Amino acid sequence: MHELPPGCLDGIRVIDLTTILMGPLGTRILGDLGADVIRIETLEGDSLRNSVPARNPGMSGILLNVHRNKRSVALDLKSDMGREAALTIIDSADVVVTNMRRSALTRLGLGPETLSARKPELIVCVANGYGSGGPYAERAAYDDAVQAGSGLSWLVGQVQDRPGYLPTIIADKVCGMVIAQAVLAALVHRYRTGQGQNIEVPMLETMVAFNLLDHQRGHVFEPPIGPFGYDRLLSPYRRPVRTADGWACILPYANQQWQAFFRVADRPDLATDARFTDHNARIANIDELYRLLDEIAALHTIAEWQILCDANSIPMSPVLDLPDAAADPHLAAVGLFEPENHPSEGHYRNVAEPVRYEHAPAGLRRHAPRLGQHTIEVLTEVGFDPGVVRAMLDAGQARET
Repeated sequence: MHELPPGCLDGIRVIDLTTILMGPLGTRILGDLGADVIRIETLEGDSLRNSVPARNPGMSGILLNVHRNKRSVALDLKSDMGREAALTIIDSADVVVTNMRRSALTRLGLGPETLSARKPELIVCVANGYGSGGPYAERAAYDDAVQAGSGLSWLVGQVQDRPGYLPTIIADKVCGMVIAQAVLAALVHRYRTGQGQNIEVPMLETMVAFNLLDHQRGHVFEPPIGPFGYDRLLSPYRRPVRTADGWACILPYANQQWQAFFRVADRPDLATDARFTDHNARIANIDELYRLLDEIAALHTIAEWQILCDANSIPMSPVLDLPDAAADPHLAAVGLFEPENHPSEGHYRNVAEPVRYEHAPAGLRRHAPRLGQHTIEVLTEVGFDPGVVRAMLDAGQARET
């Protein structure tokens, strides 16, 4: 871990009252940017913390990257002292991020209206499965349910024999980035006006908007003036192609790229074929175009295609085996993977923040904490008497690991 100068959010305190992945990713982004992120956890920790593989209980592999740049305080929020401790910590903060359902927050006395009344300049971001104004507001939501409810599974079904899920926690990760974006916008607003505010990031609505961006097409107009869905993306032939020695993406897109591709493929007949001479014609005949691309790809090796495509500014990439990502020469050169040594977990691979800042770099400032590692430190910091903190620990209202 390298010493870094202050980040863009140096001096901003964020309270992370979240679980699993969406909320923790959003707050991790803020922590990477230099915010002091204090994670308030249950006495047992959530399933992300307690998943396997792990070298030690409560310190899973996924946690090491998701919970970096945070401090951990473990409290029993259902106890009077635990709740009072949480409120006192929140009083010291600029931002609260939570993905607890609103009814649970209200029962605990931690609802956004309560927090805003205590501290009007506070920014409170509530990220739930569904917006509070609709009939689904109190439904439970996890990534797969949102993939289904947002139409993403339907899109998968348009190119496969049945609806499906993407093999990644896409809704959580997209919404985690939206959380960070929303908090940053609210911080700018507060800087200009002095006003705090409550923010709502609903997963379903966020993902429906995300999926409609490219697929609404002619249905943007009332009444519709064309079909729903982006034909190129819904073609069953849109997929990596098999070259002479492996799989790759070869993606001519603009007119000049397709002309160059047909030239290097020794298919001048296709360069003048009316089905492929402009963008709209190609979209109308996309299945046949991709079938031809699949056929032509077999003529050369990946290395040969890379040379030909690079020489003609045609996007091309071999299919990366994700477990081998650290061996990719570009990713190695830019330092995306950083070997680190965690104080309790030993050597691990940190995936660096990919965005580069000239003057206020983002990066690893703190290793992921053990559950409750900073309970005494933070409670003392916000004014609790050490004897009171010790009494809370002894009574099981707080935990220090």
